[in-house]
Amino acid sequence: MGSSASKSLPLPAVVDEKRPVSADLVSELSSLHLATPSSADGSLSTSTVSAWEAEASRDAKTNLARTILQHSDITSALTSRSARIADVHIFNHVIDFKTGPVTNQKSSGRCWLFATTNVIRYGIMKSLKLSEFELSQSYLFFWDKLNKANYYLELSIQHADLPVDDRLITHLAGDLVSDGGQWDMAVNLIEHYGLVPQPVFPESTHSSLSGPLNALVKTKLREHALILRRLSSSLRGSFVPEDLHLSTLRAKKENLMKEIYGIMTATLGIPPNPDEKFVWEYTDADGKFGRWEGTPLEYAKAFASKPYAPSDSFSLINDPRNVYSKLYTVDKLGNIWGARPVLYVNTDIETMKNVVIKLIKANQPVFFGCDVGKFSNKVDGIMDTALFAYENAFDIALGLTKAERLQVGESAMTHAMVISGVHLDEKGRPVRYKVENSWGETAGEKGYYVMTDSWFEEFVYQIVVPKALAPRDLVQVFESGEKTVLPPWDPMGTLA
Repeated sequence: MGSSASKSLPLPAVVDEKRPVSADLVSELSSLHLATPSSADGSLSTSTVSAWEAEASRDAKTNLARTILQHSDITSALTSRSARIADVHIFNHVIDFKTGPVTNQKSSGRCWLFATTNVIRYGIMKSLKLSEFELSQSYLFFWDKLNKANYYLELSIQHADLPVDDRLITHLAGDLVSDGGQWDMAVNLIEHYGLVPQPVFPESTHSSLSGPLNALVKTKLREHALILRRLSSSLRGSFVPEDLHLSTLRAKKENLMKEIYGIMTATLGIPPNPDEKFVWEYTDADGKFGRWEGTPLEYAKAFASKPYAPSDSFSLINDPRNVYSKLYTVDKLGNIWGARPVLYVNTDIETMKNVVIKLIKANQPVFFGCDVGKFSNKVDGIMDTALFAYENAFDIALGLTKAERLQVGESAMTHAMVISGVHLDEKGRPVRYKVENSWGETAGEKGYYVMTDSWFEEFVYQIVVPKALAPRDLVQVFESGEKTVLPPWDPMGTLA
C-alpha cells in the first residue's frame, strides 16, 4: 500500500529542458505540485481516499448533495429551474401546415422511419387537406428488416474466408438487424417498395414491440451465417469454380432467408407487394370523400415527390473530427444490397443552422439526427445543455468537445426527429427549435420538444436537405461521388 504523502519537487526536475514544453503542460505540472503519486504501483491507496474524504466532509456543498442525492434521481433533483422557465414552446417561424396525429413508435427503434414518414406526410396532408394521416411505418419496417437480414448474410458470404473472431465479422454479427436506420436507407426502401397509408398495413404487436422479434431473427441469422461459412469452406476444399461457388452460396442463402420471411410474416403480417394494387379511401378536413387506387410504388410516385422527392434530398452532418466540405460514407452499412449507400456531406454547424432556418421559412420540415439522451427531459420536452446543474452538486465541469465525445464513444447519433419551427432573435439568429418527436402525446408538450441553439450545436449531428434548397457548393460535393470511407465501427455508422 502506497504512502499518503506526496513529495513536491521543483518543476525543472520533471521537465527535460532540451525538449519544448507546452504552456498547458507547464500549467498542469504546476497545479499538481508533485513528482510521485501516493501509490507507486498505480493502485488506489485507502489513505488517499481517506484524505479525499477528510476534505470533502468539510465542504458544505458536498454535504448538502450527499443529503439530497442519496434519495433522489440526479436528473430530477438537479434540473435547472431557470432552464425550464426559459425553454418555452413558442416559435416565431413555423411551417404553415400542422400535421397530425402525433406519432408513437412505442417500444421499437423505428424513429428514422417515423421521422421520414412525418416529413413526407406533410406534403400529402397539405395537398389533400387532411386533418389526420399517417403513412405505414410498419410497411417500411417489414421490408427494411427483411433486407437487412439478406444484407448480413450476403456480407457473411463475401467475407467467409475471414476468421470468425475477426473484428469485422464480430462487428457485423452485433446488431445485425437493428431497428435503426438512416435517410439513405429510407430512400432505398421507398424506391424499391413504395409507400402505403397506415390502414393498408397497420401496426402489429411486434412492430410496436420489436425486441422479441429481433432476438429471434438475430439468433437464426447468426446460425445461418455459420452454415454459409461452413458451406463456403467445403466448396473451396472441393475446388469448385468461383462462379459456381458464389451461386451455390446464394442459393443456400435464399433457402435460409425463407425461414426469416416466415418469422416476419407471422409476427408483422404479410405486406402488400410493391406492384400489388390497393384501394385507399379517405375523407378530408371538410368531410369530402376521396378514393385512390394503385400500387405502393405508384403511391410513392404520386404523393411522396411533392414538394421534394426523397431521393433528391441528402444528409449534411457536423462531425468536427473530419474535414468539412467532404463526402463521407461508412463501410458495409446499408439495408438493400447494391442500393444507394449511406452518404454524408460534412459541414460546419453554422451552415447547418442556416440551412434549417431556410427550410423552415420555405415550409419544409427537417429530418435530423441527434443524441437525444443528453441533457434532455422527456416529461417537459426540453433539450438544453444547461438543463442539469451538475456543477451545483459536484465539484466538476464537463469539458469534452463534440469531436472528443465522438472519439471516446461518449456520444453518437441515436435518434431521429423532425424540426418544424424555429425562434429567431432580432438579429435573425436561432434561439430555439420546435421538434416533432415520435414518442406519443405524453412526451413533451403534447408530443413536441423545444431544443435550444446550444443543444443543437453540441448534440445535433445530421440534417436532411433537398438539393434545391441546399448550398450549391455542398450539392456539388454530394454529386461528385468522391467519398471518404469510414470504418464500419465509426460513430457515424450508429443508426438512429
